[in-house]
Amino acid sequence: MTVRVEGGLMSVAEAADLIGQGGALTIAGDESLLSQLPRGQWIGGTTPYFMTSEGGQCRRDAVFVQSLDTTDVAVASYDVNTLANVLEDAPENGYSIIILPAASPVLAAYAFHAPDFPDMYIKPIVGWVSGVHLDELGERSAAVLDGHSGALYTDRAVVLHVRLPEGRSAMVHTVNLFEAGFGPELTFNTTSDSQDECFVDGVAGNLAEVIAVHGVGHSLPLVADYCGATVNVSIQSVDESEGTVKLYAPVFEGVRYRFARPAVDYPAQFMAAMPTHPGNLVFGCNCILNYLHSELEGRKTAQLTGPITFGEVAYQLLNQTAVFLTVERDD
Repeated sequence: MTVRVEGGLMSVAEAADLIGQGGALTIAGDESLLSQLPRGQWIGGTTPYFMTSEGGQCRRDAVFVQSLDTTDVAVASYDVNTLANVLEDAPENGYSIIILPAASPVLAAYAFHAPDFPDMYIKPIVGWVSGVHLDELGERSAAVLDGHSGALYTDRAVVLHVRLPEGRSAMVHTVNLFEAGFGPELTFNTTSDSQDECFVDGVAGNLAEVIAVHGVGHSLPLVADYCGATVNVSIQSVDESEGTVKLYAPVFEGVRYRFARPAVDYPAQFMAAMPTHPGNLVFGCNCILNYLHSELEGRKTAQLTGPITFGEVAYQLLNQTAVFLTVERDD
């Protein structure tokens, strides 16, 4: 099997040299490193966690670069008022890579409304949610960078719109090792990332109580079938005294959820789930919750490398999922 590998974990100087060569790049790393990089055709987001060819790593002295092997791109940024235009701005034949800062209004807007954006599911879009070192949660803000202008944002999304030549097309892929497993069927009356009341097998109940009764750890997400795709919604925190549950993404009104079956050996299962011939892989990311709960530090996940993220985008916002994009020949 042959997979083109460019970029990877490198120093600021090495990344600056790649930027100077004029190609389009996505770059992940600590804010102090990203802010040293020169302007060019790139976007970036903050995270110190990476899946490298040597396995999962936490590094604050290097950045992770993914080269898109093209110069035919446009760099853009969007706030909550313009975000819905993101795919209308995308080329008819190509793909878009988006980075959104964690715990920001623009991320919330994407999480709740992306399925209804014009051209969604017609034009390919992938991406990730930037974050901070877990020891600094609540102390620092996640950020994204527009490499073209040099601007750093905590309240906007940055996007690379990539145009592909005739005869090539982009394919979005996800690797989700979780499936609906045990416990009652759960439905909700409201679309929200904070829930208390729910219906438990059709009977009114409380989500925090259900989690306590069934002994569900935070490592297991809620899982639902979204029009044929298995989608996770991960548990962020449970306040038993208030009876409330905070989620990393919204659950949607009327959709049926169950708790996931545990992944027994995540790296081994991931290796088995990756396609044998993934094609020309140009972008990839994996979730911080997989990194933590499946103990990926120092362990490899097949050909997929890239940032460890605080949410993933494969059209809509995902949790506890790996995402990658390939560029294929149409013949």
